[in-house]
Amino acid sequence: MTERPKDTADSTLSVHGGERWPKPNDAVTTPIAATATYTFKDTAELVSFMEGELDREEYGRYGNPTVRALEAKCAALEGTDAALAFSSGMAAVTTAILAFVKQGSHVVLFRDCYRRTRQFVTATLDRFGVTHTLVEPGDIDGLAAAIRPETRLIVSEAPTNPYGNVLDLDAMVAVAKKHRGVKTLIDATFATPVNLRPAAHGVDLVVHSATKFFGGHNDVLGGIVAGPSHLLSLVKEQRDVLGGVMDPHGAYLVLRGLKTLALRVHKQNATALALARALEAHSAVRRVWYPGLESHPSFNSASRLMKGFGGVVTFELATDLAGAGRFVDALKIPRIAPSLGGVESLVEQPALMSFFELTTEQREAVGIKDSLIRYAVGIEDSDDLIADVLRALEQV
Repeated sequence: MTERPKDTADSTLSVHGGERWPKPNDAVTTPIAATATYTFKDTAELVSFMEGELDREEYGRYGNPTVRALEAKCAALEGTDAALAFSSGMAAVTTAILAFVKQGSHVVLFRDCYRRTRQFVTATLDRFGVTHTLVEPGDIDGLAAAIRPETRLIVSEAPTNPYGNVLDLDAMVAVAKKHRGVKTLIDATFATPVNLRPAAHGVDLVVHSATKFFGGHNDVLGGIVAGPSHLLSLVKEQRDVLGGVMDPHGAYLVLRGLKTLALRVHKQNATALALARALEAHSAVRRVWYPGLESHPSFNSASRLMKGFGGVVTFELATDLAGAGRFVDALKIPRIAPSLGGVESLVEQPALMSFFELTTEQREAVGIKDSLIRYAVGIEDSDDLIADVLRALEQV
């Protein structure tokens, strides 16, 4: 296992990890290389490049200096050989999955994965002859039983969305290693490398929606896949074909956001834990899901694997859909919006935001109660956020 760095190392890596000096024009920050294509001084240079003797850019879909700088920093933060940047988190996870499956392959997916990832595996891939098995959250025995000779990939999140389940990564990797050709992919968006580094536990591929904590300011879309070079070369082949590379302006914004990643995440960890405890003690709250609470089913696993428990608190109010709406509308600080990980706190009712098209019965069948709230903590003062929530609970 790779030893986790101390807090100071997190902050130092956020600022300096993967940086190359000197930069063009002696700049402190990485400049935006705003170009779609690159020139060669003569045919000899072109031939040298094509023969693999030169490491340089050719065309924007295959790479960009600003994007490369972001990839180097993400690899440093995750402790991996390399990383690849994508136009969105979904572009990252779908391209990574496609790199390892073909017709006849089988994917094992934990049932509590992000709904769009689950949709891609269960519906899109199914159309192309890739089968799947859904495993109950955190069920390692179920995972072992689901592996087939044609299994190529195990997919999960840590923590999961919205309930914050933290899979025992060591146990998952041990199951995968018993079967030749089975790779593991973890979406660690909710954790960030400040709180958890899946690669240190043997996970093959680590995915992030850079839109969230990496960017940190709710102003850019992006995705990251990190892992060993020999596996990322396969992912890059797919990215070159599918075209989901991040643009240089987006890469610049994520690079800027990463400089303060550790500062923001440490603050969000502390605030979210305090908020979760305040909610758990309130009579209007039926249940709270936050992996830093002893009442959470993943508390032991999260305490062993994670340095902090993240900035998302999910809770069920002792009311109905309308009562939950009154609570959300009574909040003064967070905005009603999807996403998470930014400096602004955001709140949503999953029943309305993500599962609006389903009936109450259909939502409950997939584990979404009408009175469920997902609160994504920003960097506002924790006392202000908690006081705001307590006032709003009076409306329930």
